[in-house]
Amino acid sequence: MRVWRSPLAWTFAASLLLVAVGGWLLADPATSRSDALKTGGLAGGAIVALYALWLNDRRRRVEERRQDIERRRHELESQRAEQDRERVADERFAKAVELLGHDADQVRVGALHALAGLARSRPEYTQTVLDVLCSYLRRPFDHPRYKPGLDRDALIGPPEEERELQVRLTAQRLIRELLPPAGEAGAPGYDLDLTGAVVEYLDLSGCKVGGMLLRYAALHSSTNLSGSRFTGRVYLTGAGTGPGRLGGHFRCRGAVFESLAWFSGTRFAELVDFTETTFAGQTTFKNATFAGDAVFHGVVVAGSIDLNRTRFGGQTDLRFASLASPPALYNTRVRAEKDVQLPESWVLEELRDGELRIIAKAG
Repeated sequence: MRVWRSPLAWTFAASLLLVAVGGWLLADPATSRSDALKTGGLAGGAIVALYALWLNDRRRRVEERRQDIERRRHELESQRAEQDRERVADERFAKAVELLGHDADQVRVGALHALAGLARSRPEYTQTVLDVLCSYLRRPFDHPRYKPGLDRDALIGPPEEERELQVRLTAQRLIRELLPPAGEAGAPGYDLDLTGAVVEYLDLSGCKVGGMLLRYAALHSSTNLSGSRFTGRVYLTGAGTGPGRLGGHFRCRGAVFESLAWFSGTRFAELVDFTETTFAGQTTFKNATFAGDAVFHGVVVAGSIDLNRTRFGGQTDLRFASLASPPALYNTRVRAEKDVQLPESWVLEELRDGELRIIAKAG
C-alpha cells in the first residue's frame, strides 16, 4: 500500500495511462499520427516536469529541515558552552575570594587581580567584584603614620602593615580601573560601598560612579575625585581626611553630582578644592569642618545647599557660580584672620569669640 502512496508510483501510472492514450489516438483513424504523437509527448513532458518540480520542492524541504536541525544543534552547543563558561567563572570567583584570606600578601594581590580579570572578561561580574574589593577595604586597618602628631620616622611602618598597605593600594587601583570613564555615554554607573573604610591615595578622578558610600571613612593622604561623575547618591557623612605620606588633601575639581551629595559632619584636615563642581541635587555640608583652605569658586548648585554650622578655618573662597535657591547659613563661621571671599549678597558679622559669621543679605 505504501508503494501506491509514492508520487513516483503515481507518476509512473500516469505515464502508462498517457502511453495508452497515445496508442489509442494512433489507432484512431480520425486522428493524424503527428497529432497523436504531439499530444502524447506534451502530456508526458508535463508529467515529467511536474515530477521534477516535486523533487526540487522535496529537496528544499529536506534541506530546510536539515538546516533547522543544524541550527538547533548549534544553539544547544552554544548554551552548553555558555554554561561551561559560567561554571568556570563561578569557580574562579569562589577561588579568588577564598584566597583573599591567605596569609601571604602576594597571594592576596594575585587574588585581587584574578577578580579584576574576571570582571573584564565577564562584565556581568563587575558590580560583584567591586563589592568584594570594597569589602576588602572595609576591613580594619591601621598604620603608625595615621596617628595624630605624625612622626617622620613612622612613615614606614612594620613590615606586616606595609605589605597589607600595598595590597590595599592594589585594591584601590583596580577599583578605579574597573570603573568606566566619566564621559562614556551609556556606560553603567557602578555603586561603591566604602563605609568605614581606611584608604590612602583614593583616586577616582575621571570615573563614572553610581552611588558611593564613604560614611565614617578615613581618607588618608590625598583624595582625588576631580572630573568624576556620580549618577547616584553620595554620602561622606562623618568621614575625615588625615595624614599619610602626605597631608589629607581633598580634590574634587570639575566633578558632577547628579543626585544627593551629603557631606554632613565631614572633617577636612587640609586643602579642599571643589572648583567648578556641579551639585545637581540636594547638597549639605551641615556641621562640616574645614581646617585648611576651602575653594568653592565656580561651583554650580542646581538644588539646595545647607551650610548650617559649617566651620571654615583657613583661606575660604565661596564665590559660587550660581545658586538655585538661597543657602542655609545658620551659624556658618570663618576665621577673622583668614582671607574670605564671598558672593556680593553675603556679608560677615563679627562674633564675641573673634570668629566671623556669614550672613546672606535679604533681597
